[in-house]
Amino acid sequence: MHGPLRAEMWSDVAPNHVRNFLDLAYTGFYDDNQFHRVVPGFMIQGGSARPDRPAPRTLKNEFNAKRHTPGVLSMARMGVDTKDKNGVTIPAFDSATSEFFVMHAVYPSLDGKYTGFGKVLTGMPAVEAVVDSVKAGFNPRNPASHRPRTRQIIRRAIVVTAPEGNPENSDF
Repeated sequence: MHGPLRAEMWSDVAPNHVRNFLDLAYTGFYDDNQFHRVVPGFMIQGGSARPDRPAPRTLKNEFNAKRHTPGVLSMARMGVDTKDKNGVTIPAFDSATSEFFVMHAVYPSLDGKYTGFGKVLTGMPAVEAVVDSVKAGFNPRNPASHRPRTRQIIRRAIVVTAPEGNPENSDF
């Protein structure tokens, strides 16, 4: 056990992403989930859907001026980028569901391409401990090495103070 993370939510710039994250936390979706992808010097990613817990919705992007710096919470995209007839990549911007990541480093290439929706206020040592779970044997070119050697579990996601409104009664 690495300890709790306490984060603030940015409902002023990403209201639907915050509402989605809080809805999932309230329903226990993230409980006993895991950080399944860890890339040192980049981020830790968790919150994947499972057969017994499918992701309930897909979100449109809410890109904002928040920067992807250490501790920022951002939603992963589930869609697959496509190419137009000229071979130009068309990103799957509107494909976030339940997976999120916590930044471990500054990554400006994500700014304006992924929706940042909060930031860790306390608990970055726990993020560092999750990162340490893959450092030995990590190879950036081998996605299999991005999986922690031991399961890095989110024991429980608890909403201590919700932003304005009541996320339990979301009307997505």
